[in-house]
Amino acid sequence: MDLVIGIIAQVVSLYQWALIIYIFMSWFPNARETTIGQFLARICEPFLEPFRRIVPSIGMIDISPIVAFLVLRFAVSGLYQLAAWF
Repeated sequence: MDLVIGIIAQVVSLYQWALIIYIFMSWFPNARETTIGQFLARICEPFLEPFRRIVPSIGMIDISPIVAFLVLRFAVSGLYQLAAWF
């Protein structure tokens, strides 16, 4: 059980890094039009879109990725808590 939760935690960690890279790509012109940018958009946008609908932007700053990171963090913490119970 610990192995499975460890693998899931590592996958979530990799996904968080993908989100960070995708967010930083918005700072550079035409970075999201590259092959890597399009790949990251395909894996990151479906997760970020519900948060963008719920969390309003503050001016030109999109704070929905912060909420997305918190959700991922709480999910991993919940998995570790479930493992502790079993």
